[in-house]
Amino acid sequence: MEKIRRASHAGSWYTDDPKKLEEELEGWLSDTGLTKSPDVRGVIAPHAGYSYSGRAAAYAFGNIDPTNITRVFLLGPSHHYYTPKCALSTAAVYKTPIGDLPIDLEVIEELKATGKFELMDLQVDEHEHSMEMHLPYLAKIFEGHPVKVVPILVGAVSADNEAMYGCLLAKYVDDPTNFFSVSSDFCHWGSRFHYTRYDKKCGPIHKSIEALDKMGMDIIETGNADALKQYLSEYGNTICGRHPISVFLHYL
Repeated sequence: MEKIRRASHAGSWYTDDPKKLEEELEGWLSDTGLTKSPDVRGVIAPHAGYSYSGRAAAYAFGNIDPTNITRVFLLGPSHHYYTPKCALSTAAVYKTPIGDLPIDLEVIEELKATGKFELMDLQVDEHEHSMEMHLPYLAKIFEGHPVKVVPILVGAVSADNEAMYGCLLAKYVDDPTNFFSVSSDFCHWGSRFHYTRYDKKCGPIHKSIEALDKMGMDIIETGNADALKQYLSEYGNTICGRHPISVFLHYL
C-alpha cells in the first residue's frame, strides 16, 4: 500500500476548508498583479502560518507559468529532526485540502542510489512544516497540469556538503521542465531566537531587520553561495532556510 503524507498542519497553520483555502490563495495571487513567466525556474518562499506569510508567498508563486513544468524539486529546512545530511521522503503522495501531489518516485530512487541521502520516516515528514506550507500554493498553481514533486529535507549540512548536494542536483537544472521551490523564512528576531542585532542608524527595529534581510536577499540574487556564507558568518542572520538556499545556489 502506498504511503500518504497527510496535510498535518491544515486546520492550524492554514485553513483545512477547501473552499476557503481556494478563495484565500486566489485572492492573494490576484492581488500581486504579477505576470506568469516561463523564465522563472525557481522561487524562495516563506513557510510561516498563512496568516503571517500567505500574502507574501503569493509574490513568489504568482510568477510561475505551469505550462511546461512537470516536476517540482521542493527543498525545506528541518526544524525538529537533526540530520547532517539531506533526507528524502518515503511517501508516494502529499495531500493538501485542495488536491493531492504525487511524489516522483523515479527521481527519489535516482537520488537514493547516490548513497548520499537518508530517508525520513512518515512521522518526521508530517511533523515538519517547511515544505508543507508550499504545497497548497503548488497544488493551486499546477491545478490541471500533471506535475510530480521531489521533496528534499535539508538538514544541518556543512558548507562542503552544501556544494556536494548542489553538484548532485545540478543536472536537473538543465531540464527546463524542472522547477525548484525553496522554503525559507528570513530574520527571526527577539530574545526567544537568541538574536537581537539592532543597527540604530536604520531607525526603528523593524527597519533594521528589513535592511539586514534585504542585504541577504541582494547577495542571494547574485547566485554566489560563498558570499552568502560570508554574510551569514558576519551578521548571524537567523535565516532558517540558509542550508536549502545554499544548496540551491550551488546547483545553479
